[in-house]
Amino acid sequence: MPLADSVTLTQRNVYILPTRAGLMLGATLLVLLVASINYQLNLGYLLTFLLAGCAGVAMHVSHGNLRGVTLSLAAPDPVYAGSQAQLGIQVLNTAKRQRYALALAVADSGQWVPTDVAPQGSATVFLAWQATERGLHPLPTLSAQTFFPLGTFRVWTLWRPAAQLLVYPRPEVKPPPLPDGSFGDDHGPTRTAPRHHGEPDSFRPYRRGDSLKNILWKKAAKTGELVSRDSVAAQQHDLWLDRSLTALNHPEQQLSRLCAWVLRADQLGLRYGLRLGGQNLAPDHGPVHLQRCLRALALA
Repeated sequence: MPLADSVTLTQRNVYILPTRAGLMLGATLLVLLVASINYQLNLGYLLTFLLAGCAGVAMHVSHGNLRGVTLSLAAPDPVYAGSQAQLGIQVLNTAKRQRYALALAVADSGQWVPTDVAPQGSATVFLAWQATERGLHPLPTLSAQTFFPLGTFRVWTLWRPAAQLLVYPRPEVKPPPLPDGSFGDDHGPTRTAPRHHGEPDSFRPYRRGDSLKNILWKKAAKTGELVSRDSVAAQQHDLWLDRSLTALNHPEQQLSRLCAWVLRADQLGLRYGLRLGGQNLAPDHGPVHLQRCLRALALA
């Protein structure tokens, strides 16, 4: 099966087999036929061939219920290790008849999500998939099936998406505070220079990305205006994070702590950089920089 994020189901990739109920129906029809022949029952012949005709029509209806449907997968959003990824699948019906009782699932998971699709309409189905390890992972094989209309035949297909899922490291649940010695320039970590007693701070209107600890909350409560403390230390020093500051030996535990620190620094609005071996991400802040750091941790 080729990798593709969109697939149209045809007779080449749709499979059909009788279910247990279908096999039982076939055995029942055989018994009815033998009994009708043995006792020369005209009504027995009528019932036998009527049920056989219904089963034959149901086979074609069931196969046509899935054939012709187009399945499309949107690229999933990155997740943290140990959490569930949501795979959004669009089911497109270009025919003028309604598709009943379609079900989709991750192959071999047994967790089927049913849906109906209106004529010349579409429906979106969300499937959950557990992401256990960090990194860039191919998506699992997906499956769609239907038992409509009588449940005597199972019609199904298998589909291998081409999209990949980016899994970030699992953030440490209770990480230690941000390291004190991680403020410095590009040449290495240094401790922030202490402020002298009585050194005045300059104040300015709040700007997006300012650290929460530099906001004058008392003044904001009185006047309703956000004002930030523009200290000299805050302007000259950036936060650098690397493996050596975690005080851990296991590589995965180091990445887990770094992930928690990156999230904490972003929450505080700090300018922070990340060192991972030969890869250095310059200090910055904002959602784009956060995603860049998390991606580097996932692929480290």
